[in-house]
Amino acid sequence: MATVIALANERSVVIFSKTSCCMCHTIKTLITSFGANPTVYELDEHPRGQQLEKELKGMGCKPSVPAVFIGQQLIGGANEIMTLHLKGQLVPLLLSSNAIWV
Repeated sequence: MATVIALANERSVVIFSKTSCCMCHTIKTLITSFGANPTVYELDEHPRGQQLEKELKGMGCKPSVPAVFIGQQLIGGANEIMTLHLKGQLVPLLLSSNAIWV
């Protein structure tokens, strides 16, 4: 888990994804639509992608992607992000982590 946590701590929004995952694409599009510029790690293209995927599963990410960290906190996958969005809580979370500005 140390590698995932270290990568997640580098930026205000970090997304672990796979290029073939349609929900990953949807979540990346949603978050960037608010003006955030997430760091995205495509596990199927990353040299240590299998290790990162194992770490994400060990952190409770099922499925392992998309896995979204905002403000150095694991928020979760597509269900959690969409739930926050529908409740009107995603933008405030992005604002509080300095991922976007008004």
